[in-house]
Amino acid sequence: MSEAPEDSFISHLVELRDRLLHSLIAIAVVMGALCLYPGPGEIYDILAAPLTRALPEGTKMVAIGVITPFMVPLKVTAMVAFVLALPYILFQVWAFVAPGLYAHEKRLGIPLIISSTFLFLSGMAFCYFFVFGQVFSFINSFAPKSITPAPDIEAYLSFVMTMFMAFGLAFEVPVALVMLVKLNVVTVEKLKEWRSYFIVGAFVVAAVVTPPDVVSQLALAIPMCLLYELGILVSRMVSRPAPEEVPEATAAATAGAGNSASMDAEMDKAEEDFRKLSDHP
Repeated sequence: MSEAPEDSFISHLVELRDRLLHSLIAIAVVMGALCLYPGPGEIYDILAAPLTRALPEGTKMVAIGVITPFMVPLKVTAMVAFVLALPYILFQVWAFVAPGLYAHEKRLGIPLIISSTFLFLSGMAFCYFFVFGQVFSFINSFAPKSITPAPDIEAYLSFVMTMFMAFGLAFEVPVALVMLVKLNVVTVEKLKEWRSYFIVGAFVVAAVVTPPDVVSQLALAIPMCLLYELGILVSRMVSRPAPEEVPEATAAATAGAGNSASMDAEMDKAEEDFRKLSDHP
């Protein structure tokens, strides 16, 4: 007996609730472990290391709010916990949507989860290890000698999260292109035609989401353009048509049709021979 639409909708909501609960529990467990070791303060020091290295010797960051020294390290710890739990969260998302997909779509699930996680973390790592050091040194080199830079830790966290999101999503360009090609939304030829428009768009996005300096804008726009080319290359590989296979039912029908035609020909020949014998007693 088929399930009623209302019951099916409620069951999907229950499953969605369970998936979200499992994801939140995973983040909470990882965050608890990070609070025990190395601790929120040490995690924030690691995050702030690119800026503190660029500041004048003896200069430290400041906390303007009353509870800012407590809340900001906890926010950083929660962000790190989310990043570490991201593969499990993506698996929960995939487990929720997979039953409604076709078999050829399901085969893309695990590769997409792995590649998406790897590229997002690669974008964050590229931003932390390369972009931050160059940007902060470039900005502090323009600071007047009459002032002492003392950035606020909450403003720094907001800036870092914006940059991490920008570079993490920018590095997802190949995954997005492959999905669009596999879903037949666009073709590889169209992606090649749109290359010049994407380059312009990449520099526009870099100018909007990054600080107003040439270093960070180039550091975001150039990798996006290179990743677009990588996405075209991978899309061309995955969009190659597979060797044509004749379904078993079609093959059986073809074989049956051939046998039937052969039997009809033999029967016609037998009837013709019988008529000849009848005409010549």
